[in-house]
Amino acid sequence: MAESKSTPITAELYDYVLRHNPPLDPVLRELVEVTHRNLPGHAGMQSAEEQAPLLAFLVRLIGARHIVEVGTFTGFSALAMAQALPADGRLIACDVSEEWTAYGRKAWAKAGVEDRIDLRIAPALDTLRAMPAEPHIDLAYLDADKQNYIPYWEELVPRMNPGGLIVADNVFYHAQVMEAAPSPGGAAIQAFNDHVAADARMEAVMLTVADGLTLARRVS
Repeated sequence: MAESKSTPITAELYDYVLRHNPPLDPVLRELVEVTHRNLPGHAGMQSAEEQAPLLAFLVRLIGARHIVEVGTFTGFSALAMAQALPADGRLIACDVSEEWTAYGRKAWAKAGVEDRIDLRIAPALDTLRAMPAEPHIDLAYLDADKQNYIPYWEELVPRMNPGGLIVADNVFYHAQVMEAAPSPGGAAIQAFNDHVAADARMEAVMLTVADGLTLARRVS
């Protein structure tokens, strides 16, 4: 077994990381606080705080202009990515909840990026399948229901531009990927991780960010 060189993340070290990352702007910070205050039972669905500057960094790094987000919740990650887009860039946000995404709509308007975000309230597979079949997506962020990760992947990959990036969240599923009898969500992520590793169309790396993050680039 390979020896891990990872440093255990204590609360103090995590705070250090956040202090040395680009800070959340006031609208992003307020959205985090509003989500935790108004939806305490679901706030864990929000992307980790350090993922906002990472996603924005990736948008700028690859020069993304067309983004698809599968799973928007209260709009935190969509806001971070939209802020990094050029003025004529567009992000299609897929979700099924009018209630949760209403928080996002308010934040996007407050941040002045609502014109860059096209929120589509419908099952994400329906939204993806209605998109043009040819490659046109620069970056996709996958953070929705885990049982559909493989179907989402299969709809996204053919639509990714060469060099386009898929970012998949929760690929550790709270360490259940290591369990012999995980929950249905954990089993779905186990299958998804194996599926990604075997997909020759994509070059993928798994990172120990938050609850596990896979970055995959379209190569063929």
